[in-house]
Formats: sequence, structure tokens, C-alpha cells
Amino acid sequence: MIAEVGAGALAVALALAVYGSAAAAVGGRTGRAALVESAQHAALGVFAIVTSCLLLLAWAFLSFDFSVRYVANNTNLGTPFYYRLTAVWGALEGSIVLWAWMLSLYTLIVVVRHRTSARDLYPWVLAVMLGVLAFFLLVMTVPAPVFQRLTPVPADGRGLNPLLEDSGMITHPVALYLGFTGFTVPFAFAIAALVTGRVGDAWITTTRRWTITAWYFLSLGLLIGGWWSYHVLGWGGYWAWDPVENAAFMPWLTGTAFLHSVMIQERRRMLRLWNLALVIMTFSLTLFGTFLTRSGVIASVHAFTQGSIGVFFLSFLGLVLVVALVLLAWRWEALGAQGELDSVVSRESAFLLNNVLLLAATFTVFFGTVFPLLSEAMRGVKVSVGAPFFNQVNVPLFLGLLFLMGIGPLIAWRRASLDNLKRNFLWPIAVGIAAAAVFRLVGVRSMIAVLSLTLTVFVASTITVDLVRATRARLRTGERLPGALGGLLLRHNRRYGGFAVHLGILVVAIGVTGSQAWSVQTETTLRRGESTALAGYRVRFDGLAASEESNHVKVTGTFTVANGHGAPAVLQPAKKFYPQEQSPIAYVDYRLGLREDVYLVLGDFARDGSQATIRLQVNRLVSWIWIGGIILTLGTLLALAPERQRAGAAVA
Repeated sequence: MIAEVGAGALAVALALAVYGSAAAAVGGRTGRAALVESAQHAALGVFAIVTSCLLLLAWAFLSFDFSVRYVANNTNLGTPFYYRLTAVWGALEGSIVLWAWMLSLYTLIVVVRHRTSARDLYPWVLAVMLGVLAFFLLVMTVPAPVFQRLTPVPADGRGLNPLLEDSGMITHPVALYLGFTGFTVPFAFAIAALVTGRVGDAWITTTRRWTITAWYFLSLGLLIGGWWSYHVLGWGGYWAWDPVENAAFMPWLTGTAFLHSVMIQERRRMLRLWNLALVIMTFSLTLFGTFLTRSGVIASVHAFTQGSIGVFFLSFLGLVLVVALVLLAWRWEALGAQGELDSVVSRESAFLLNNVLLLAATFTVFFGTVFPLLSEAMRGVKVSVGAPFFNQVNVPLFLGLLFLMGIGPLIAWRRASLDNLKRNFLWPIAVGIAAAAVFRLVGVRSMIAVLSLTLTVFVASTITVDLVRATRARLRTGERLPGALGGLLLRHNRRYGGFAVHLGILVVAIGVTGSQAWSVQTETTLRRGESTALAGYRVRFDGLAASEESNHVKVTGTFTVANGHGAPAVLQPAKKFYPQEQSPIAYVDYRLGLREDVYLVLGDFARDGSQATIRLQVNRLVSWIWIGGIILTLGTLLALAPERQRAGAAVA
């Protein structure tokens, strides 16, 4: 019964989305408000139906309804309650349902927020949003039917992928999909601006918070994905330049470029064509990433199994690019820049160079990701592009971006004078040089690590200089320090929210630098009672124990870890044996610290528990990456806060 009701509901939602998109477009073209209002009702109906389908699918998992093929393939009677809920979007078909639900939610919010505030653009925005939503509903109806019936009904299901039995299944896909689908909103406004010819700054202003929100969720998804990789996959790292990681990273790079270049358009009326192209590119890369993840053309621990939707996504991506390019060509003359670049030494130039480096990084990641596919298609030879290529090409680009992160916000618009450069950068440069000397003196041998940490100190110094200078200006008006600082952040929340986001990225950069430069590891076999030592830590093997869980058997090792400071810790890494899996799944145990993490993975072991092979890692500064994510979150919230009225030209 669930299968038939769900499939019928999705067909109705598809018909409503197609109708709503067409009605909004015709209403926008002819000025018939009744058609636009009808499209709004269709959007509300689609949201209600897709929400119902998501709840219906969740009920099918909770009730073990194995008559639905998707449920039977992704759960069994031993799956715990918590993971039955996350299994709803744990594989191909369910992830598309979650995607469509989020897109329908964004569409509903657009209807509520912009039906009166953006009258000229709104009908076309609604048409594009519902058109994209119709595509995902088509995917759920034809190539990836989530409510497909299974006959005969099995007594038990196959079970969820063991790697997905983690709390990250709630946060990681949800954050990532909110980022991916969120970029549909600025894309829809960009297309609406091109269709109506209103290619000025209005659509940029309207979508600023939408873009920041989508960028933040994508950033959060990437960070949570790194944490998931670190504590679940058992290899001791958080980023491997995996094709699916790259697929999410590319729209983040172009979205970051767009967030910076819109400031030039707002301030100088420049880069209209460039910004439209960046929005289109970012949305297209979200579709491309979805294609990579769900088509089965790549081998990745993150990818879904072989699906039949690759042709659909490639065709839709081609349609999006063709329509966008035609519209850009149509409005080519109207997109001419009103402002010109006055000087190479200016904020505009710094932001432009920032964009160039971000797009260069995007191209290298794209090339490294698709090259194995192209090689196999053209030559029939499988090749792999690994982390050394990506690191060698992208590390210099990222170091350049760090440098520009300090230069861009402080250098003057139009043309920076020598006095401006001295006033803003003399102290940060001096502090950076002193920091480089200190790093060398304390034994940092890697030049890349020295350069990365020096640039981090330089950028942090520029933020400090700006904040101190602005706070002093408010103190001169008679305010006390807490009020002066708080008022500064609230009245200039967009600027200082951006600074806080930069600070979060700096902290992430410290974590990445430290973990790459100073982490150490060893692999050894220990008999019960024996110990091994690494980087001041001594690990003793105390024994093995087996236990039977609801859907797997677990063999747990007990190890005592001591470093001479404080009480010893007990770590219990394990191996999980699932009936549906040929190989055991590692369960990592670790002790996190601000300076370093102790990370332990259980390898092979004797059946009698007399010995075990372990991999011991001491990972330096990894926790700074997660702390950077918290700071980035606070900065984003500050940047999204409503701007307060500036009080007093002198203070401003």
C-alpha cells in the first residue's frame, strides 16, 4: 500500500511542478497575476506532497515494510531505530527525495519572502525553482523510483551500508544538500534578471543572504564530512581528494569567488557578466557533483552504487548551460561594466586576483577529477590522479588566497596610496616576519609550513589592526569598551562577520598545516601485555573481547595509553563483522586534544586474543579544524544578522 500511495503522490507532485513552472513563466511574460498566484499554490502543493512522501518513506523504514524495494535494500530487522531513520536518505533514491524536499522548502520560503518584494523578477524566479524541482521529481519517478514495489516480499532486508551507521548521517548529508539546493535560489534570480533584462544590482542585493546561507551550509557539510572521514573510515585523515569530496568542493570554490566579486559590483558597478557567470557555474557544478555521486561512473567510498540516472543529470546539466549561455549572449550589451579598474593596487584588483586563484583551483580540481574518466573513455586505460597532484598544484594557490585574505579587506578602493599601504600593512607585515623567524627558531623545517603559518599570522594581524582602529574611533566618542566593541560588530556586522569567517578559515588552515607537517604513525603487532611507543606515548595491549550486537559481531581490543602526564587513558578500537559485508569494518578509537590526537586502529588479531596488530597515530593540531568550523559558524551568523542603522558619520 505504501508503495502505490507514494508513487502516485510523486506523480501528482511532478505534474504540479511542471504546471507551476509553466504558469509562472506565462504569468511573468503576460503580466497575468492570477497565473503567478496559481503557480504559488502549486509550489505549496508540491511542498506538502513531497513532505508527505518523505514521512511515508520514514514510516516504511520504521515499520520494516520490505514490500518497498528501497527499504529492503537499506535496512534489516537488526538495524537500530536511529539508523532506520537516517537510512531514509542513505542511498540513491532516498537522497533524491531529501534533495527534492529541501528544494521544495526553499521554493516555499522564496514564495513567502519575495512575492511582494521582487515583483518583476519573482514570476521567473518561481518558474526556475519549480522547473528544477520538476526535474528532481522526474528522476524520482522514472530512473530512480523510491517507492518501487518488491515482489515477493522478503522476510528480512539486506541492511544499511555499515559505514553509514553513524551520527554524521543526520548532519553531513543534510548540511551538504542544504548547500547544494540553496544555490538554486541565486541561480533562479540570475536567470530571472537575464530574462527580464534587469541585470543591474537588484538581484545581487536580494540574494546576498541566500548565497551566504547556501555557502555556509556547503562549508559545514564539507567540515562534517572531514570529521566523518576522520573518525569513521579508519585511515586517520580527513581529506583525501576523493572524487566525491572534490564534487562538493568545486561549487564551494566558485561560490566563494562569487561572494567576493559581488562586493565589486555593489561598490563599483563592475563585473555584472562575471557574477552572472559565477552563479551559473556554481549551480551547474552542484548538478555535476550530483551526477558524479549518483551515476556510478567513479569509484569512491562516498559514492552511491551504480544508478541509472547519469544520462538524466547530464542532459539536464546540458540544458541548463545552453539556456544560460543563450541568455547571456542575448543580454551581452546590457552587461557591459559601468566602472573601470583604476589601479592594480586597489581592493578591486585584490578581489579579482582572489577570483582568479579560486577559479584556477576549481579548474585543477575539475581536471584531476574527470581525467581518469576521460582517459578510460578515450584510451581504455584506467589511470588515477591522487593526492600528490592536487596538493602540488593547489597548495601554492591556497597560500596565495591566504595572502589576499589579509590584503583585500584593508586596501583602499580605486587606488591605494602609499600612506594607505603603510598605515594598514606595516605592523601586520612586521608581525608576520617576526612570526616566521620564531617558527624557524623553534624548529619548523618545512618551508610550506613556515609560509602557511606566517601568512596566517599576517592575516590575523590585519584583522586585529582593523578592529583595534575602529574600536578606538568609537572610544573617542565617549563609549566604554564593551559597548564600543559590541556596537561596532552590530552596526558593521557584514564586515566583521566576514572577518570572523576569515578567522575561522585561518584556524582551519593552522589545523591542516599542523596535521600535514607534524603527524606521525607506526604499525606494529603486540602480544598481550606488550607495549609500543610513539611521540612520547606508550600503548599497552591488554586483551580482546567479542560481543554480539543487533546486526553485527564486534571484536574489541583494550589498550592503555599513557604519556607521563595525567592518568592513563583506555582506548577500545574494534572490528565489526556484518553478515552482508565480505570485509570487516574498522571502529576507530581516539583521544582528542587541542595540541594532538592519539588515534588507534585495530588490525589483524589472533583468534585466542593473544596478539593484535594496531596502527597508532599521533595527529597534530587536527582539532583546530573543527574549532575553525565553530568560528566560521559564528561569523556567518553575524554576517546574516539584520544590519542596524549607522549612527553618526564620524563613527561610521
